[in-house]
Amino acid sequence: MNDRLAPLAPPLGACALSLAYLTAHRCSPPEAVRVAAATGYGLVGLRLWPNAPGAPQQALLCDAAVIRETLATCRDTGVGVFDLEIVRIGEAFDPRLYLPLFEAGAALGARAVLVAGDDTYPVRLATSYARLCEQMAPFGLTADLEFMPWTAVPDARSALALVIAAGSPDNAGILVDALHFGRSHSTLDDIRAIPRSLLHYAQICDGEAGTHFSHEQLIHTARCERLLPGEGNIDLQGLFAALPPDLPVSVEVVNLPREASIPAQPWAVQCLAASRRVLAQQAV
Repeated sequence: MNDRLAPLAPPLGACALSLAYLTAHRCSPPEAVRVAAATGYGLVGLRLWPNAPGAPQQALLCDAAVIRETLATCRDTGVGVFDLEIVRIGEAFDPRLYLPLFEAGAALGARAVLVAGDDTYPVRLATSYARLCEQMAPFGLTADLEFMPWTAVPDARSALALVIAAGSPDNAGILVDALHFGRSHSTLDDIRAIPRSLLHYAQICDGEAGTHFSHEQLIHTARCERLLPGEGNIDLQGLFAALPPDLPVSVEVVNLPREASIPAQPWAVQCLAASRRVLAQQAV
């Protein structure tokens, strides 16, 4: 499925940059592709499944017209769809529920799906993650587990332990978000310990580092008020030096107060410029 459509996405060169959903959350899928093309991104990420019941998402699933428009826009611009959001693994998880998301991923030529682990029972969570990987494999998608300090997978070590407990499926992955790295107990050695085969992309933004934040503060910053790379005190230089230099980077910066006075396209420009400055410093 996915292999036939993969050429829609441009080849992934050194540090390919993707416009994440949270950066372009005001855009429909075709609009996000157009903004990415106009501002210098080679890839986009789309949130086609909400992160909670009733939460925002981009309308595309089961809408043939929007899928056609998105595909046409990708072809016209050369921008590819890299990742889709979001699968959450809870206690009553059934991966079959997400088949429409996987089918859309195959149709769009996407490579990865972001996964969150919410089930606090480790054995069941590992079993569910293994089932998810098996369900996704025919669609050519990786299941990229994002550690988040308020979830059942709070840091890099627990993410790696979960993948191993699930049997290290071929399409397993671990997603490193700079904000969650800076606000979890993850160390640079923990990041270096993640096998290269499990790293498919990383997310860049900035914020105040530390492990003293409340559950509510962690979620608010992640979903509403991230900082541009270079504006906070997260060790972005150390983090991206610890990650493979050719890893695709998703620019994920949402800041609702600042976005209230700036349209989506100029905001995407600011986020890309700040990300490039940080990544260029790391490459020196």
